[in-house]
Amino acid sequence: MQVFPYEALKAFTTSVFLAMNCSEADARKGADVLLAADLRGIDSHGVARLSSYVRLWDNGRINTQPKIRVVHETPSTAVIDGDSGLGLVVAPVAMACAIKKAEQVGTGWVAVKNSNHYGIAGYHAMQALDHDMIGMSMTNASPLVAPTFSRERMLGTNPIAVAFPAGEEPPFVADFATTTAAYGKLEILQRQEADVPPGWVQDPEGNPSTDCHAVTKGGGLLPLGSDREHGSHKGYCLGAMVDIFSAVLSGANYGPWVPPYVAFLEKKQDLVGAGIGHFFGALRVDAFRPADEFKSHMDAWIRRFREAEPVAADNKVLVPGDPERECERIRLTEGIPLLDPVVKDLSLLAEKFTLSF
Repeated sequence: MQVFPYEALKAFTTSVFLAMNCSEADARKGADVLLAADLRGIDSHGVARLSSYVRLWDNGRINTQPKIRVVHETPSTAVIDGDSGLGLVVAPVAMACAIKKAEQVGTGWVAVKNSNHYGIAGYHAMQALDHDMIGMSMTNASPLVAPTFSRERMLGTNPIAVAFPAGEEPPFVADFATTTAAYGKLEILQRQEADVPPGWVQDPEGNPSTDCHAVTKGGGLLPLGSDREHGSHKGYCLGAMVDIFSAVLSGANYGPWVPPYVAFLEKKQDLVGAGIGHFFGALRVDAFRPADEFKSHMDAWIRRFREAEPVAADNKVLVPGDPERECERIRLTEGIPLLDPVVKDLSLLAEKFTLSF
């Protein structure tokens, strides 16, 4: 494990995107989105993913000079074609469109097709906070998840993020995969050759497994809840809803047809849409009640939940967003820790593009 300053990692990531022929603005935005994950402690979606974006670019899967455009819209909705661009770049454009529509008519809803992996869902939802808006963000992903009772992988980890502004208190930010664990967390354990906790994965026959390589061997990730008795049908429903909002609604690929992001899955030939899909929402708080009034009550909500009596004195009740915000505070000053395999990947990228790391 090595620790690197935030600014140094962000500068290196920007230089890699520039080497991939991204514009200066797109390279900086892509690096900002990626490093936001590392700052917030979501290491599975930070610079550990950088080599994967390069691999997709090498394979002609990512267009680093996309012409992102609205292909259909109403006053409160839009469909955006990402032109196979970096999802890290396409998603902020789409979220900005949702916010603009919300400013004009109260709410904005934007579906995206023909995009790629967009980083952490929470980053995009949080863009609405500075506008006194509620932000929503979701995306479909590589089919690695076996629905309840299925041996076949049909869905992605399909995250959902919702951000609510508050007044004196920090905002409420929920950002979670609809699986028991995101695939990126599985990749971290693979780098460590460690077993996964029970309930994360199943083997190719559909049996519970703790093998960190179970998915690459033909098994599947499990929906939130892990099995039917513990509510996996609810996680399956959440993942399916994200898939439909993100792709069936936008014209992207859905279900088992989603183009794979991970290297061990073969590129899809029988596509049903364009790229992968995202879905964004922005709701102006004052379209429902005065913003200051809402934020005052959000403060009361947050404070009361934090004051909830804990089961154990050393295990206080948290509000969604608390752990990530504390991690960000620490890592901005103390640096970002990276596993040795991630450092090796970044070093190889530096060699590939003749950069300093």
